Amino acid sequence: MTEVTIRDGDRLESAIKAFKRKVLRSGILKDLRKKRYYVKPSTAKRLKAAAARRRRRADLRRRPPRT
Repeated sequence: MTEVTIRDGDRLESAIKAFKRKVLRSGILKDLRKKRYYVKPSTAKRLKAAAARRRRRADLRRRPPRT
């Protein structure tokens, strides 16, 4: 459970920002989006492989050319 304690004198805006940061870092929203729909194991495997191909292509583009 993500929570933010507010002390006397703290602004509500800063508490909301801190809460959003904590939720983002904990990965709650990412997990929620991932589990929103059922994905068949074969489809999940295909999506995972495609993501790996995209990452590899991006890494190769970022890397300086060999001489």
